[in-house]
Amino acid sequence: MAANDNLRVLIAGGGTGGHVIPALAIARELRDRHAAEVRLLGTPRGIETKLVPEAGFPLELMQVGQLANVSLLTRIKTLADLPLGILHCIRLLRSFRPQVVVGVGGYASGPAMIAATLLRISTLAYEPNAVPGMVNRVLGKRVSAAAVAFEETRSYFRNAEVTGVPVRSEIFQTGSLVTQPPRLLITAGSNGAKVFNDTVPLIAADLLTAIPHLTIVHQTGERAFAATETAYRNAGIPAERVTVLPFLKDMPQQLEQATLVLARSGSTVAELAAAGRPALLVPFPQAADDHQTKNALAMVRIGAAEMLPQAELTPDILRTRLIALLTAPGHLQKMSQAARSGAKPDALQNIGNRIVSLAR
Repeated sequence: MAANDNLRVLIAGGGTGGHVIPALAIARELRDRHAAEVRLLGTPRGIETKLVPEAGFPLELMQVGQLANVSLLTRIKTLADLPLGILHCIRLLRSFRPQVVVGVGGYASGPAMIAATLLRISTLAYEPNAVPGMVNRVLGKRVSAAAVAFEETRSYFRNAEVTGVPVRSEIFQTGSLVTQPPRLLITAGSNGAKVFNDTVPLIAADLLTAIPHLTIVHQTGERAFAATETAYRNAGIPAERVTVLPFLKDMPQQLEQATLVLARSGSTVAELAAAGRPALLVPFPQAADDHQTKNALAMVRIGAAEMLPQAELTPDILRTRLIALLTAPGHLQKMSQAARSGAKPDALQNIGNRIVSLAR
């Protein structure tokens, strides 16, 4: 990159909040600290169609199918359509002329990274999980560089650096844990978690009885919002004690007010560490290579979280575990301190600097 060239970066990927939210954090870092022109590339069916325009960044869209956790017929169709997707990305890259393409995982990431490699544009793979997703496993040794969250992940990539997970700066500003009045935050990424949506309304009355002044904020995902809200109301739960939302747009504020978080263990674990919030983690059992279990165990090892495998989750067990945690403020404080010890506040800055270095 010549000294008088503006930095241009294409960030490719998406589908779920686990891909889109870190992509937006990287985009803001590049724009605000490095005066970069940033575009994002996703698909029409991903949550990026909502979050990226709201964040004020241009969004390019492409059609691309799935490869992981789908039928053989869908996989064959996706592979057959891949050359068209790569050609679409080549045209986009020739028009936008980015110095770096960043792949954050998800459907659009693969074609964009392949196109960038063919055009000899520098590439950075971002991988937040202990075990990379399919796209990053296939392309890991072909990218220019990689930013990963775990030391054990470096072996999958060429020129990898352990940067940690990019988390919005506002989350690092979360205050100390307040255990009174207690609040339980339930979150499972943009799509929610069926196991939480089905189970928590069944035990909410018992939780509210056992723990005075407890309030609950439950993020359900768009599709399950109405049914979950109805389940709470049918159980006679007062609206002032349980708030049901399809998506959490104000995660920094929600974490600020949370005493305990019931969550999956994708990229959410980095936000929990940054905020210093204790958690009961229920890994998504169908996650590729069971990476959510590995993420959860990393938090358990440092004392920041407890883990409950979904196969063991029943209403009785979940009720018992939540009450035990919410009635042990001293234990929650220790978990909060341990969570902060696992945070990497320089992750965003390091990733931004890495991208600028690749552009040069």
